Amino acid sequence: MNTLQDRIRGSLIGGAIGDALGYPVEFLYTMRMIQNQYGERGITRLDTKKHWIGEGQSGKAVVSDDTQMTLFTANGILNAVKQGNDMKQGICRAYVEWFLTQIGKKSSDYHDCWIQDIPELNQRRAPGNTCMSALSDIFAGRKPNNNSKGCGGVMRVAPVALYAVVDRRMSIEASDQLAGDAAEMTHQHPLGFIPAALMSHIIYRLALDEQPSRQALVSYIREGVEMMKIIYPQYPSAVSDMGQQTEQAIEKFLNDKPDLRNISALGEGWVGDEALVIALYCALRHFDNFKEALIAAVNHPGDSDSTGAVCGNILGAAIGYEAIPQHFKDDVEMHDLILHMADDLYRGEISPILH
Repeated sequence: MNTLQDRIRGSLIGGAIGDALGYPVEFLYTMRMIQNQYGERGITRLDTKKHWIGEGQSGKAVVSDDTQMTLFTANGILNAVKQGNDMKQGICRAYVEWFLTQIGKKSSDYHDCWIQDIPELNQRRAPGNTCMSALSDIFAGRKPNNNSKGCGGVMRVAPVALYAVVDRRMSIEASDQLAGDAAEMTHQHPLGFIPAALMSHIIYRLALDEQPSRQALVSYIREGVEMMKIIYPQYPSAVSDMGQQTEQAIEKFLNDKPDLRNISALGEGWVGDEALVIALYCALRHFDNFKEALIAAVNHPGDSDSTGAVCGNILGAAIGYEAIPQHFKDDVEMHDLILHMADDLYRGEISPILH
């Protein structure tokens, strides 16, 4: 298989796995609560027995709104390509379609995404309040107005880089900008969308690197921060803050302290900048071990599914699909659908699965 195609698959599936691993512990607010349920190390394998109200037992580990919105991001990009429309508009329309699945409503004005009929994507999986309120505004014809830096922006934008990187369909700067714009649709604090742009930059670089290394990831992080200065000159303090936090993550992965202590010093992940730096720390500390990176990324008293998803997106882009442990791939919900969407991103063409 083409290496880049494998990396795109790895990033999209990796994000879903991190999301599904962290979702059952997202609202367990202390490490002791996580340990009481899953043992001393916390959750280490996908929980295929836990399911949510109103859902049958599928035998798969379910994903959260993070993966749902990621898939709608991908569908929106590919809709725009097919229709010859503005990509930002295509993504925004797709997000409104996701919003409609969450409120059980159909609209004749928003019916472009073939995935809107997938049962798993019509379940409410703890959707973020900011995303819901902002998209409600957009659906009603109003412009969202908030100052949120929640992580609901960064956790969903990996498909931007994964589409852009193939044959350099978009420059890395344009990809970063689009990822930031996609996040800003709902999260309008600079630290709600700058992390999304920075994440896109890192994924783009990793996916193209034939032999990625831990040190290469460090250089891509720092290069990305420099790019943020170019893209967002109007937000110097936010870019500086983002840069300082990434340097803390780089500094901490080199120390000998336990992961939980280092992660606690970086934050809890409920906001975009913290979610990204926690994910980067875990990817750096455990660059050669996907399983350990995700275990570290989700076992903390914070937004575990989002930190897990972002870490999985980043590390999956570095190692590719084939290198991800098989049991993760066997147990994650919608595996085949996610793989199908990854391949569509690689080909740059949308191909709905007929039911």
